[in-house]
Amino acid sequence: MGRRAKQQYVNNKDFLAAMIEYRANVQEAKDKENDRPIVPTYVGECIMKIATHLARKPNFVNYTFKEEMISDGIENCLQYIDNFNPEKSNNPFAYFTQIIYYAFLRRIQKEKKHLFVKFKMTEQTNLFDTTAATQEHDTTKNFKDEIKVSEWTQQYMNEFISDFETNKRRKIKKRKV
Repeated sequence: MGRRAKQQYVNNKDFLAAMIEYRANVQEAKDKENDRPIVPTYVGECIMKIATHLARKPNFVNYTFKEEMISDGIENCLQYIDNFNPEKSNNPFAYFTQIIYYAFLRRIQKEKKHLFVKFKMTEQTNLFDTTAATQEHDTTKNFKDEIKVSEWTQQYMNEFISDFETNKRRKIKKRKV
């Protein structure tokens, strides 16, 4: 018994044919000075499938902002759909996968930057110690004990800040060279 071929979620030949047809429709609309045609449903479905399947890969699976990554990937594909040239490449699957992959990396960097800002603000304001201070009218509870951050969380925040700042300095130094 031979092994069955793995079922592909995007048929590259059909995808290429749809892209060629779409490009022809876009060119025809330009020539006639008509409105630009909408992206065909099949092309949109292919792009959506590529983005959702790529988000399931081990290097992207554990991010909490997966939907944002997928949305960014789809948006970038639609932004650069006209740059796909069937005369140079007959592999739209690879073209759009690469666009989505880099959109994912940009989203991850953006989210890391947001997390850095949050952690840095928390560190700078000493939020967990000062906001939980007992006021003279607080007689029943010591809120400071309830808000305290675990040692693991504090360590994670400190390491994240340190790593982020080190990487940023390294990139700046690299740009100068």
